[in-house]
Amino acid sequence: MLANSGITWDDSRMSCFSTVVITGASSGFGKAFAYRVAEFWSRQSRAKDTRFVLIARSEDKLQALADELIGRYGCEVLVWPCDLADAAARSELQQKLSALQSEWMMLINNAGLGDYGEFCTSEPERNRRMIEVNMTALVEITRTMLPAMQAAKNGYILNVASLAADIAIPDFAMYAASKAFVASFSEALRIELGKTQVHVTAVCPGPSHTGFGDVARRTGKSKKEVPFRKWFYTSVECVVDSAFRAVLANTPRCYPSLKIRLVGLFVRNSPLWLLRLIMSSRPRKAVPAE
Repeated sequence: MLANSGITWDDSRMSCFSTVVITGASSGFGKAFAYRVAEFWSRQSRAKDTRFVLIARSEDKLQALADELIGRYGCEVLVWPCDLADAAARSELQQKLSALQSEWMMLINNAGLGDYGEFCTSEPERNRRMIEVNMTALVEITRTMLPAMQAAKNGYILNVASLAADIAIPDFAMYAASKAFVASFSEALRIELGKTQVHVTAVCPGPSHTGFGDVARRTGKSKKEVPFRKWFYTSVECVVDSAFRAVLANTPRCYPSLKIRLVGLFVRNSPLWLLRLIMSSRPRKAVPAE
């Protein structure tokens, strides 16, 4: 459960949501987003009028989260386990999503995979899964849900990109490129939907303690290879709160925490030659596990 952040929110803005679809909901940001939205509705005595659709690979973890949301807030929760890297599984998921009927809808595209290491030694199957989850699934799910959002004349799409979307990162080449796609796609979609009541926000967090690093680390490599320094990490609370603040304000892009905003500003305004120099001089050597 996320602690009280001390941020003042206009809770009435949240009353429009009656269905929230979250991918990658079993842990990390996805789980935190589920708690935060449920908490909002509970404060408005509208929790029983809300429906969550939780999507991830682990049915056990999703069910545990669903049981807690139902028991604590009394909301409706649908558990739809799905391997987003599997085309057949995504097709079945899209059929379920297209059948959803709701007055208001919110989609949080949070699912993502990473891989830390040189591209020349990467596993082709892992690369394929990363493309399918980080880009293909996001596009297909968004395309499936957009007609219902437009029919309801209101909807919210929150795409979890990354600070990595703004810079090419050696040893994270595939991941950074996939997040650049998410950020660019979000910007273009937002412009297309500019005259509608469907709003698109991309959140670009830096590293956070979500378990992502453990999944991105290759077999036989120690935690020392994770290419981030401790001071650079942002709490899950900060990312989730900042993202919702951006959604409520209809902000195109969100960089959680002051340090991430400053780094993002520096990166976006620096010449490529300088960024290449900085990234080529960063520590990159992977350390074998002891």
